[in-house]
Amino acid sequence: MGATILVVDDEESIRTSLVGILEDEGYATQCAVDGVEALELAKKELPDLVLLDIWMPRLDGMDTLKKLKELYPDLAVVMMSGHGTIETAVRSTKMGAYDFIEKPLSLEKVIVTVANVLNMRRLREENDSLRGQVLQDHEMVGSSSPLRQLREEITLVAPSDASVLITGENGTGKELVARAIHYHSPRRDNPFMEINCAAIPEELIESELFGHERGAFTGAVAQKKGKFELADGGTIFLDEIGDMSVKTQAKVLRVLQERKFERVGGTRTLEVDVRIVAATNKVLEDEIRAGNFREDLFYRLNVVSLKVPPLRERSDDIPALIVHFLQMFSRREGRQLKMMVPEAVALMKQYDWPGNVRELKNIIERLVIMTAGQTISLSHLPDYIAGGDESRGIGGGRLGGVLELNSLREAREEFEKEFIIQKLEEHDWNISKTAESIELERSNLHRKIKSYGIDLKKS
Repeated sequence: MGATILVVDDEESIRTSLVGILEDEGYATQCAVDGVEALELAKKELPDLVLLDIWMPRLDGMDTLKKLKELYPDLAVVMMSGHGTIETAVRSTKMGAYDFIEKPLSLEKVIVTVANVLNMRRLREENDSLRGQVLQDHEMVGSSSPLRQLREEITLVAPSDASVLITGENGTGKELVARAIHYHSPRRDNPFMEINCAAIPEELIESELFGHERGAFTGAVAQKKGKFELADGGTIFLDEIGDMSVKTQAKVLRVLQERKFERVGGTRTLEVDVRIVAATNKVLEDEIRAGNFREDLFYRLNVVSLKVPPLRERSDDIPALIVHFLQMFSRREGRQLKMMVPEAVALMKQYDWPGNVRELKNIIERLVIMTAGQTISLSHLPDYIAGGDESRGIGGGRLGGVLELNSLREAREEFEKEFIIQKLEEHDWNISKTAESIELERSNLHRKIKSYGIDLKKS
């Protein structure tokens, strides 16, 4: 079905002409003779686009535009007028109109304008969808006590402009914390730029951070903007900053202090407004004593320090993480959603995970790709997990010291409980939204919450 376009004009001949040409192009149409009728129609069925005349009885186009944008901020509106001036066109655009078409109407221009507006609308919706998918793929999954505490700290620090130093072992998700800080800050609509200081050679990192001018060095055939310049108004994430050279540290310190820098090979001083979030798996105090890290930069970065717990300290989150990654990679690979049997989930929960969440993520991706059926069982797990020592095995009717289960039924119930808690957390403990997301009747979800003793007072 084509997009719906509402034509609002007090002249019947114009309405008839527009409806005819638009329907020939495959669009559905509605008509209104003035602003009052247009508002009533929009309330009953919101159109995809409004073609709105300015001079009309009862409620003119400018007042109608104002009311439509108040009620439906994302609604696309194109103004039409035979008495328009530049001032009128500018005013309507400032009020939210997408375009302004002069009368007598060129039907060809109307068709082009309508197509452009609807394409822009589609692109915006796709962008919002992709952005939502990125946020979903980068969310911090789990409801364990260490993760709840970390979320609370992020909530407190995100609205400020303070520099943040994130510490933690490799693979714990320091980048996710940095993104969460950005997306919960007033800078969320501006760029989030990431640079891995350990992955870029020392001779190139300054160019990556600050950009370079043409001819600054061999191979610099054109001017290039650096990450600081591209992140203006947003956040720059310096991952593994403990591996940055002392020379580059001095230039980063200047940006922190003065918000100024020059491109490599350039003389013009550029000013930027960026928030710096840094991360490291090293103990920077030890690096300072060894002469590898500037003490003044450390204190500039360490205004707020956040520590990301290793996965072994939040093993209660493993079932929820497994579900999250199964959904992510099943969707990414275009496959039907795979499920892991409760016994395998419980065994995964007992593993020490030296590579932390990154290791778990990689294993789930491999299992989604390499498992032929829809069910991932114990036999599909890597040998170093499935064939672990006796304390982590399934023999003797137990699954280790953290989680003791005596039957398959108990294992399934434990997994289901963890899954429900994780989904409640994702939807701010809203039972209706949670029930809809897991395709379960609200009454059934209530019953399961009660049977598992899940505390809803967290909401």
